[in-house]
Amino acid sequence: MKVLLDKCVDRRLAREIPGHEIQTVTGLGWALVKNGELLVRAEGRFDAFVTVDRNLAFQQATHRFPFAVVILHARSNRLADLRPLVPRLLEVLPAAPGGKVTWIRTPALTDDIVRDTLDKTLR
Repeated sequence: MKVLLDKCVDRRLAREIPGHEIQTVTGLGWALVKNGELLVRAEGRFDAFVTVDRNLAFQQATHRFPFAVVILHARSNRLADLRPLVPRLLEVLPAAPGGKVTWIRTPALTDDIVRDTLDKTLR
């Protein structure tokens, strides 16, 4: 599977994703390209686009593109925070549907979000 890592994803994550052909936005010289144009350039060249940009799903019409968009939701974009998501990413990539956004979240982070929401609701 051909996978494009967004510029906001630590490029060293590519080494953690075996069995796939990984390229980075920066490595392709596309670091200054805006998200909309970036997705257009990725069309026909990649099967999946991996990012940590949580706004992308709401700002771009991802359903128009034939490749999958995978959003890694971790505490930060540091490699140490992204590594725990790799096993789930490896499970998701082969079956991730084109034109759809798939979210992969850190379990502890999801618990914190729920806890924060409950705390605010109870106040």
